[in-house]
Amino acid sequence: MSAVRSESPSTCPVLTKFQRDCATPKPFLRKVADAISDDMRAGLAVQGGGDLDMILTFVDALPSGKEEGLFYALDLGGTNFRVRSVELGGKEKRVVAAESEQLSIPHELMIGTSEQLFGFIASKLADFVAKEKPGQFPLEQGRKREIGFTFSFPVYQTSIDSGTLIKWTKGFHVSGMEGKNVVACLNEAMEAHGLDMRVSALVNDGVGTLAGARYWDEDVMVGVILGTGTNACYVEQKSAIPKLQNKSSSGTTVINTEWGGFSKILPRTIFDQEMDKESLNPGEHLYEKMISGMYLGEIVRRVLLQMCKTSDLFGQFVPVKLSSPFALRTEDLCKMQEDNTDDLMSVGSFLYNFLEVEANLKARRRVVEVCDTVVKRGGRLAGAGIVAILEKIENETKRMASGQRTVVAIDGALYEKYPQYRRYMQDSLVELLGHDLASHVVIKHTKDVSGLGAALLAATNSIY
Repeated sequence: MSAVRSESPSTCPVLTKFQRDCATPKPFLRKVADAISDDMRAGLAVQGGGDLDMILTFVDALPSGKEEGLFYALDLGGTNFRVRSVELGGKEKRVVAAESEQLSIPHELMIGTSEQLFGFIASKLADFVAKEKPGQFPLEQGRKREIGFTFSFPVYQTSIDSGTLIKWTKGFHVSGMEGKNVVACLNEAMEAHGLDMRVSALVNDGVGTLAGARYWDEDVMVGVILGTGTNACYVEQKSAIPKLQNKSSSGTTVINTEWGGFSKILPRTIFDQEMDKESLNPGEHLYEKMISGMYLGEIVRRVLLQMCKTSDLFGQFVPVKLSSPFALRTEDLCKMQEDNTDDLMSVGSFLYNFLEVEANLKARRRVVEVCDTVVKRGGRLAGAGIVAILEKIENETKRMASGQRTVVAIDGALYEKYPQYRRYMQDSLVELLGHDLASHVVIKHTKDVSGLGAALLAATNSIY
């Protein structure tokens, strides 16, 4: 299933130029970290001050470990949603029991009305509660069950338990929702289904990850998501947030950076520009388009297609499959990069099965070079973003300089399943911070703690 190429120069200038355009040497990476820092400060000074929204989450108290009782979490972030209950037993017992269930959202509800979507969620929540066995913490008379609601879509938050939808993403186009309080929609639906429940905390998955990790380790200061999409949040001193104005300036609060929106001085190639132009949100989320799992495979596909058209990558043929947007997935890159055999046999097998080409050793090496170039750039840029946040925290607290651990909790399939990406990210962190400061930073993979974090924030912000 291939088409004949029209021309065949013997060299590969496309790859050479691409590698040069993607390069992230330390001085350049330092400029990226500084530009992200500048945008963080601008976003903290005034709403819309920079590329980063720096959203106030109203999470002023993080879990301490003393939380007790039965709390719930509801996670809506894509085509699935998850419901869980958590029984918390305080400092000694911690998580006594937990139940969870994952359910799919029918496609018609993703493009239906808000009443249909939240009605469906409330009905499934009612089913979940009906199946519960009595636990250690029976609800007192007159007390509603409290939920932490992880809603991973852009929201303008107005308090810990309210926020208005800015816009739908991830294939959702639910009518009658934009500008509406998402918590009120869920509370109304629960009431209509006879559920005695209320949302006590509205959070996103980054905030949930930070809170869930903080429950086990009080030195967690940053929560990062590196999966299909990406985001980061961190603990900030209120005195360092000018846009808080008259509000109390003592203590700390969690800031949701929405760092995917960063767009300055990034090493964009012609392939990035073309992909961006054809995306659903052209000109937006340029940092996310370089560092998150959704896009890495697509950039590689575009480079390989151009190499096929302009050089003899796979002999005289351009594999038809290379013309299909998003046909190459980030997990495919990982699989190829993990092949450390001399003849790159696994790479050859993958290319044969995926593209129906017999690739010689030279071609296999070039394919791996393209993968490595894209992943190295993504990992190092992600590291620069983490450094920007760590340096912002350090400016206010001098934690690392005084020898205190600072923990970055990271979740997401890209970070979890792609060792090369992880390594490039961590290398750039040490490069920019220096060994002394970096020795006090702990990068911790915290898988699936955002649901626990949401339940814990419901407990921390309980009205009872």
